[in-house]
Amino acid sequence: MNVKETVKDYKDYLIEMRRWFHQHPEVSMKEYETSKKIKEELDKMGVEWVPCGMETGVLATVKGAKPGKTVLLRADMDALPVKENTGLPYASLNEGVSHACGHDCHISTLLTAAKVLSEHKDELCGTVKFAFQPAEEVGLGAKSMIEAGALEGVDHAFGIHIWSDVPAGMVSLSAGPRMAAAEEFDVWVHGKQGHGSAPHQCIDAPYITSAMVVALQEAVSREMNPFDPVVVTVGKINAGERWNVVGGEGYFEGTIRYYSKEVDEIIDPIVERICRGVADAYRAKVEFKFNKILGPTINEPKTTEVCAEAAKKAIGEDCLFDFPPVTGGEDFSFIADKVPSAFAFVGVRNEACDAVYPHHSDKFKVDEDAIINSVALYVQVAMDLNAE
Repeated sequence: MNVKETVKDYKDYLIEMRRWFHQHPEVSMKEYETSKKIKEELDKMGVEWVPCGMETGVLATVKGAKPGKTVLLRADMDALPVKENTGLPYASLNEGVSHACGHDCHISTLLTAAKVLSEHKDELCGTVKFAFQPAEEVGLGAKSMIEAGALEGVDHAFGIHIWSDVPAGMVSLSAGPRMAAAEEFDVWVHGKQGHGSAPHQCIDAPYITSAMVVALQEAVSREMNPFDPVVVTVGKINAGERWNVVGGEGYFEGTIRYYSKEVDEIIDPIVERICRGVADAYRAKVEFKFNKILGPTINEPKTTEVCAEAAKKAIGEDCLFDFPPVTGGEDFSFIADKVPSAFAFVGVRNEACDAVYPHHSDKFKVDEDAIINSVALYVQVAMDLNAE
């Protein structure tokens, strides 16, 4: 099959599906109508599917006519609680919810890829699984599908995220870390309240909390390898009660982002040690909670090489784009931890159609003509990895 030419015949279907999903966005773990529509379309194609993951996940299967491996293609399908402000004629019909991250493109392109492969399965080796995954935005969907058996018998996995910083027509596919781990931390500081005029009688929790926030920046600048990026960001601080009271309690929360398992093993103890040191210096007590939401998304080299060559065939010899890892998180990381995997950024940025806004923006748009590249990439990757 000449994938590049074949997928052109499916563009009208792709756009129809993308606009339907764009108009009917649903937030994480509530993708009921989205899931229903996917199942209806798969039934029309004659593609087998089973429920898989939470209440809305769907796992479809197409078996090729020739022997080969099994590859899983994944698309996430949840939207965001963001009011759309794009002015598009097919804008969200669900008030306060929109596909501001582009998951409508992921659903529709994977659904179209399933249609292409089901209609050309005589040319397909092995088996392709299509994972329509819920709850990516809250980091729970991939784990639920894995627990439900989505990766049983899978030799390779491949995922796509359309990307607003990659030009339309280009694809980023590099080995190694591509997206960061995402971790949340909470810190409670317990001091001793008293009058603002007599701080010597108190243990000043607001001051100690502030000192901890400042000291934590040293965890990155003085204790981490500068060639192994780490971000420690405090996003919220609460301390004190009024202008003339030394507060007895403080609290702050933040996020940690990193790309390596080495950092994963040492960063929490470093954060705890620094905060305990500050607390001990000022006679305060401190408590912690760490929540590792998801790990880094790391592309396996050999799988990535096959996928990059597939991109050249399906999109164009010059389509590969040099794009650095991003510090956003992605729960495809749970899949990549289990089987050799690759994750691609497919470009949708185009000033000519105002597709210039970042993900999660209320004005987020894509170059609709460019998303057919995701279909071509899904199809070519499935054929090449299974025949490998």
